Amino acid sequence: MLRRSIREYAARPLPLQLLSDLLWAANGVNRPATGDRTAPYWRHIMVLDIYAAMAEGVWLYEPKGHTLLPHLQGDIRADTGLQDFVGTAPLNLIYVAHGERMVDVAAQDRRLYASVDTGFIGQNVYLFCASEGLATVFRGAVPYDKLAKRLQLPGEQFVTFAQTVGYPA
Repeated sequence: MLRRSIREYAARPLPLQLLSDLLWAANGVNRPATGDRTAPYWRHIMVLDIYAAMAEGVWLYEPKGHTLLPHLQGDIRADTGLQDFVGTAPLNLIYVAHGERMVDVAAQDRRLYASVDTGFIGQNVYLFCASEGLATVFRGAVPYDKLAKRLQLPGEQFVTFAQTVGYPA
């Protein structure tokens, strides 16, 4: 009942523990013996990365160590979408697929398969946000090529979707 899309956010940043819990719920390792994740994934091939864009910069979530790795300095939140609220919300998750890992899939079908996996992760984020009183919206209104360049994505990596998270306004 509490899972819904919200597009108005307070500017208040998320506490680090809450961000940590959110990322683990999104796609963390929940079965250490096998490395399996909280979200299912296509053909048992992990093709997605989650980048966290915040006011201070962009970090890459590394699920195996449950850590954030610095990726870019500076505030790129406004570049993660076409709506105004993305530039001021405290967190924008950017879902990035590794096309090079999808060797058995034709290039024109890679976005489809990566998008399905992104949807699983996005739903985990929705459920976590509902349980914690946070607001979120999964977004396809993304300047894909511009954002990929801004993130300095190499080769066959591409942005699939983005998701804004924060406290409701």
